[in-house]
Amino acid sequence: MGTKRIVFIGAAGEMCRLAIERFAVAGGDWELALYDIRPELLDQLLQRLPSGLATAAQLDLYDRDGLRKAIEGAALVVLGAGPYIRTAGPVMEACLEAKVPYLDFDDDIESTLHALSLHDDARAAGVPMYIGCGASPGFTNVLVADAAGELDRVDNIDVYWVVGDERGAVGRAVLDHMLRVAAGPCVTWENGGPVLHQSWVETRWTELGAGLGLTMVHETAHPEPVTLPRKYPDAKNIRCFGGLDPAPYNGMVRGVGLAVQKGDMPMNKAIDFLEAVMTNKFGSVQGWRKVLSGLRNLVRTGEATRTELVNFLAKAAVGHTFPHKSALKVEVTGLRNGVPTVVSRRTPVSGPGTYLFTNMAAATGTACAAFMVVALDEEPGTRTGVFTPEEWAEPERFYKALERVGTPREEIFEVAH
Repeated sequence: MGTKRIVFIGAAGEMCRLAIERFAVAGGDWELALYDIRPELLDQLLQRLPSGLATAAQLDLYDRDGLRKAIEGAALVVLGAGPYIRTAGPVMEACLEAKVPYLDFDDDIESTLHALSLHDDARAAGVPMYIGCGASPGFTNVLVADAAGELDRVDNIDVYWVVGDERGAVGRAVLDHMLRVAAGPCVTWENGGPVLHQSWVETRWTELGAGLGLTMVHETAHPEPVTLPRKYPDAKNIRCFGGLDPAPYNGMVRGVGLAVQKGDMPMNKAIDFLEAVMTNKFGSVQGWRKVLSGLRNLVRTGEATRTELVNFLAKAAVGHTFPHKSALKVEVTGLRNGVPTVVSRRTPVSGPGTYLFTNMAAATGTACAAFMVVALDEEPGTRTGVFTPEEWAEPERFYKALERVGTPREEIFEVAH
């Protein structure tokens, strides 16, 4: 490739800033070029990085000429700007034209499907394009590949994620994504083929680590059931379930998400409302009506009691931040030596004092940094095309990369029983 220049687009986003900072921990002779529409937001990050490692500049990713100039000759382009349904297309197209490798932590189904459709174009360009390289998807896909490696036949794959209280640290792109996965169509894999469900309708209880314990989660629209069948085409069912902690946040996001789906509330107004609430402002009366509708449904399903909801609302009203608890878990069932077997992996710890799961930005950014390490360790020309994590990131190499970017080994996963 003739250069060791790494380009970050959308570098000022919370998750991308973490990815940059933690990639720097791994060391190496790299030049980091940080681009954002508001580069002044990168000043503090630049001060924390080793002197001379990184530079920051302004870039509008929809400016084709500016984008082409920014990525020319890069060893890797990392897209950290969302929502990916709007940002991935132009950046991937530019990378194909410039023939430079690409990596993102895309968690939207539509843009994932579009990216996969570019496989032949990427092969023709002679470059790898690594998509879905975050926590979920990303880390979860590697955990699936690890667990499935213990089986002779894979029948069912279940992916679980739970995100804790992120008050004050959630960007608009994340809120956009949450509203889309909490209501609307949900592509999943059932009885050996793709089917369409409705997000957040089907629920189940699962035992999670990181202090969460037995937790209700909701089937949700996420890329894992779309990409994992490529590696496990004979699996009967591949599902993704997600949730928020504490549980009343599920009702809040579901109520507002349904309002958007039904056309009762424009997406931008819904995001405005949630952004206000997450920064300890009251928000719109219309938004609170939708929230109360969603909270009532939690009581009906048994996910929360009225007393729990009253306590939650009282604390939230005075800006109380709940202890952060988040987790990933995968459960793969199939046959081993002819015997039905379940193999699970889950993250063991989260919250203050941890490294990998301090919050959602830490989990996604750290995973992204580790995927970058694995990708850059490969010889140029080794791989061409579009790839999801389960197809290229060998589990033990990924775990070692997590350690190289600062993650304690004991935080990476535990075997769930």
